Amino acid sequence: MTELPRKLAAHPSVRAVLERGTPPKPGPIDAAWLRELALAAGADDVAAVSLEHPDLAGERPHALSALPGTRSLVSLVVRMNRDNVRTPARSVANQEFHRSGEIINEAARAITRVLQDAGYRALNPSATFPMEMDRFPGRIWVVAHKTVAVAAGLGVMGLHRNVIHPKFGNFVLLATLLVDAEVTDYGEALDYNPCVECKLCVAACPVGAIAKTGEFDWAACSTHNYREFMGGFTDWVETVADSADGAEFRERVTDSENASMWQSLSFKANYKAAYCMAVCPAGEDVLGPYLEDRREFMRTVLRPLQDKEETIYVTPDSAAKSHVERRFPNKTVKVVPGRTP
Repeated sequence: MTELPRKLAAHPSVRAVLERGTPPKPGPIDAAWLRELALAAGADDVAAVSLEHPDLAGERPHALSALPGTRSLVSLVVRMNRDNVRTPARSVANQEFHRSGEIINEAARAITRVLQDAGYRALNPSATFPMEMDRFPGRIWVVAHKTVAVAAGLGVMGLHRNVIHPKFGNFVLLATLLVDAEVTDYGEALDYNPCVECKLCVAACPVGAIAKTGEFDWAACSTHNYREFMGGFTDWVETVADSADGAEFRERVTDSENASMWQSLSFKANYKAAYCMAVCPAGEDVLGPYLEDRREFMRTVLRPLQDKEETIYVTPDSAAKSHVERRFPNKTVKVVPGRTP
């Protein structure tokens, strides 16, 4: 330790630290202890992966920016209640997403505290929102939880661009811890894909964002599902500003749309769909009912979402607009400006 100025060295806190001495730097994190800690904190699964993993090359600069010295990433899984996600009642599904997000954030923070007290530097970015909105519309997330989870062996990215856990299916939320130490045992990528290639996510998506051949229309998905987030919110505000009076505003925005925006602002933002997750039967804990009676599974899980009468948000002259008009005449198409959500 360098010599300290006399006044600083005489400070009671400084003297206490100097008398205590420099604690030894802890060694690698024991993987078994880390797993026990994570499960006790509320996670349902956990695995670590080195920041040097080749599949994380794109994450490396962002992780090191958030926590200089990061050496390992710890991926956490919290499972969701399936029928809450599957219901056409969006308030129930959204509450499940938000509560699961709170649980995994609480678990991540608790684990980080224990790691910190054990002498490690650790950071737990948000599992969902808030994010780095000063970067919008660029990369607003600190770390890509899905990418880390796949590299750590906690699942494989499905056709619908959700991670499918081998046991819990896609009914999971993910979080990531950044730590400045190695872990004694790292996870390995799965040697198979839990996806059963049923294509129900293709059939359920109201905007046709998921193609059978694997292509994904991110803009179509986000325009509808994130209608009350970011770009969609800006569009709503501009509609308020551009309306000549209250009567014109009410012609352009329905009472239910205003009430939904109020709910998003007052509580937490509402997702409009996530139907691709709702119908996915993959995962050992999830697959049974689909295998027993596929026709009944489609009747009780897929059809209620397809038959739901609702407003679908699309951009002008888009493939999504044509898809809704062709496949879902029971749904109302609303054209909105084409902007980044």
